[in-house]
Amino acid sequence: MFEQLQNLEKRFHELEHLLASYEIISDKDIYSGYAKEMADLKEPVFLFHEYKRVSKEIGDLEAVLKEKHDAEFIDLVRKELSDFQIKKQDLENKIKIVLTEEDKDAGRDAIVEIRQGTGGDEAALFAADLYRMYTKYALKKGWVVEHMSDSTNELGGIKEVVFSVQGKDAFRRLKFESGVHRVQRVPATEAQGRVHTSTATVVVLFEPEEVDLVIEPKDLRIDTYRSSGPGGQHMQKTDSAVRITHIPTGVVVACQDERSQLKNKNKAMRVLRARILDGKKQDETKRISQERKSQIGTGDRSEKIRTYNFPDRRITDHRINFTVHQLENVFEGELEEFSDALLKAAQEKSM
Repeated sequence: MFEQLQNLEKRFHELEHLLASYEIISDKDIYSGYAKEMADLKEPVFLFHEYKRVSKEIGDLEAVLKEKHDAEFIDLVRKELSDFQIKKQDLENKIKIVLTEEDKDAGRDAIVEIRQGTGGDEAALFAADLYRMYTKYALKKGWVVEHMSDSTNELGGIKEVVFSVQGKDAFRRLKFESGVHRVQRVPATEAQGRVHTSTATVVVLFEPEEVDLVIEPKDLRIDTYRSSGPGGQHMQKTDSAVRITHIPTGVVVACQDERSQLKNKNKAMRVLRARILDGKKQDETKRISQERKSQIGTGDRSEKIRTYNFPDRRITDHRINFTVHQLENVFEGELEEFSDALLKAAQEKSM
């Protein structure tokens, strides 16, 4: 713990020098990132300074007790020493809480993206199964799911789906779902009964507020086009679909699910803001710390995190080596056991 505090203190002093540098001051994005990091470090560093001061006071008082003094003076020193020891213990507890505090974004709503991986049509069907699993889980938790966009195939599989989940602890519980999910099962199209392996990728972002990230209109390219979809009376006769490109980062988001161009634009902007902020957060984390090494897994989107084995009715989370044999229940939205185990493991690793 103290080695960690020393590293935080060292980084805090580095940031003090960086924020006084003209080069950093002139770059708005880097300056705001460093300023935010310094603000986050302020509390643990202050507590560490106070802890060191109290520890020194205790050392000095213990040295006084070894000297010859009258009884009344010794009693005063012992009382003062006892007070400082209580204060030291209190500071230790506060430091532990600060160091094991969850991501400050844990209380946010979430934006979830699911994409088919390797395995062709079977991968798309698996992505659709995951989508149903998460929506059923959200329903059990009393969360609100808002569909934002999707791309499907003729078999009912999902190439890509984006949806938001709003409610208490939504991001806190769903954030561990980011990564590659693998399924082992016999596809419906497999005549010889052979088990195939397919994958789908899940990305969970917290949904930012507009104040979290200011996007300049000049940095956006907005294209409108005619939505593809059912014909007949539902055929789109206007350019309601929207594609937004954030020019500085190259992030592109398209939305065509609503018949209103404005609604599509608003949904696309929500996803765009979440993706840009997530990219900034990941870049900052990689640049300033080794935090991801102490988290469950690496957080890498290419990391295989979980296997769903249908022949054995087994689901294994590889990050914490946690297995259950209730595959059908999990696909019906019973994810709480995994969620609790992952939260517990994250807290233990933090400690």
